[in-house]
Formats: sequence, structure tokens, C-alpha cells
Amino acid sequence: MTDEPTTVLLVDDHTIVREGVRKILESEKDMVVVGQAGDGRGAVALAAEKKPDVVLLDVEIPGDDVETTVTRLRKVSPRSQVIILSMYDGAHLLKSLLAIGIRGYLLKSVSMYELVSAVRSARVDDGRVLLSVSRESLAQAEQEPSEVLSQREREILELTAQAMSNAQIGSRLSLTEATVKRHMRNIFAKLGAVSRIDAVNKAMSASLIRGVDRMPSSR
Repeated sequence: MTDEPTTVLLVDDHTIVREGVRKILESEKDMVVVGQAGDGRGAVALAAEKKPDVVLLDVEIPGDDVETTVTRLRKVSPRSQVIILSMYDGAHLLKSLLAIGIRGYLLKSVSMYELVSAVRSARVDDGRVLLSVSRESLAQAEQEPSEVLSQREREILELTAQAMSNAQIGSRLSLTEATVKRHMRNIFAKLGAVSRIDAVNKAMSASLIRGVDRMPSSR
């Protein structure tokens, strides 16, 4: 292990979050924040310039979808280890991000100690993946794509893709609006989606639903 401090790039569109994380990390003698970005494009540009050891990347960063941003980060700075910070414990998103080489996926509910430990561990080239997710999410990530969503959830998403409201979907499927909302919350959690459009696009990318055209980006 080198005696040089671990360099970190913080990527989050909320300044107060970035400043809070910076203070946490820089209270450690072996860490230094070398840059901060509020969107995906800025993150890639800074990574290319600074070549940080670790990139802490908010999953909801404005700009391209997070998978595209991670791919570009790894292209401009291959040595940088990317750790995702997320509010969402979504199996599909976790699986897709692991496939493109993230080093860690942490829920924003982790403690300061867990965050610092993850950043410190990410620099060690031992091939470990650092996860802070539920057992259910891990189990779902190992399933085939068609098993992630139930048949009812896929039906609801296909109707969502047709721009139907929850009330309209409920009427079509003989469900109450409250039941549709509950299914939508489960869909968001499973796919790591942050909006109805995002859920539809992620489901279509994974071939979980069919018969509709891809909806436009929510960004």
C-alpha cells in the first residue's frame, strides 16, 4: 500500500451533499478530495484531468444515465475505482452496474465509518466488490431478467409506457389505484428507477416488457 493519500472525486448534484462527504473524507489523514462535479459530463472531464483513485458517484447524477457515465469514467481514467451512492436498493440497476465494472454500491444510509472504509478498501487491488444492499436485492440480482418483475408488474409497466395514469391502469386491470401505486413502488425498487419513464426505459433495455416504443429520457 502506497503512503500517498487516496485521491477522491465527488459527483453529486447537491452541493451540500458533496461538501458533507468532503468533510468526512478529509477528516481522514490518508484521503484528499481532488475535485467535485455536479453532473455526468463534469465528472468525466475531471476524471480525465485528475485521474483519481476513487470516484464517488451519485446514481441520480444529471446528464447521461449512470451506466453511460460509469463507462465513460472508466474509459478516461481506467485506474479509477467507481463507487455508486444511491437511495435505491434496485436489483436490476445493481446487476447492470456490476457488469460494467463498478467497485462498490452503497446506499446513502451507510454510516460515516462504512463510507470511509469503502473508499479506503476500493484502492486496494484485490478484486473485492463493496456492497451495502439488502439480501433481497442480491438474490434478485442473481435471477434471470424475466424473473425480476412479476407478470402483474410487467403488465402495469406496459400500460405505463402507453402514458396511462394509475387510475386508468387500475380500471384496465380491475385493480384499485392504491394497488397500482403499491406495484409501482415495488417496480421502482426492483429496477432502481427514479421515475415512471426511467422504469419503462430500464425494463425495455432488459427486455422485461414488450410491444411499446422506448420512451424518451427523463433527463
